Amino acid sequence: MTVAVSIAELKSLIGPRQRLLGMDPGTKTIGLALSDTTLMIATPMEIIRRKRFKDDVARLREIVEEQNVGGFVIGWPVNMDGTEGPRCQSVRAFSENLAKEFDLPQTLWDERLSTSAVERTLLEADSSRAKRKDVIDKMAAAYILQGALHAI
Repeated sequence: MTVAVSIAELKSLIGPRQRLLGMDPGTKTIGLALSDTTLMIATPMEIIRRKRFKDDVARLREIVEEQNVGGFVIGWPVNMDGTEGPRCQSVRAFSENLAKEFDLPQTLWDERLSTSAVERTLLEADSSRAKRKDVIDKMAAAYILQGALHAI
């Protein structure tokens, strides 16, 4: 079952003044970023410490309602050569489970090198290891979402 749409379709499926929620789903956390209502700027938002999917969905539901989210951009962890590995299977399952919970369009966005790019930026800003650990997932989500916004 394919639940994801193209980025062009995603834009056409969200309503006026709605935002996109970017996600960087990992095994322990989900980094979140939010677009502005003009779909031009991605801002790091928060990190969900993963517990049960039901708990993760409850927090996502709050965000969707509070922030007028009209769709999701989910980081797609393809290998450097473009092939899909085991992490893609995990993200596909996450995406399909989200589709059962939310009647919102979503797209999978290539996240290659997103964490590396964010880590490099944080190192250049002389961020401590503890600080990097606290923000890297939501910064990676913003990097992923910003890439998708540029493609719209």
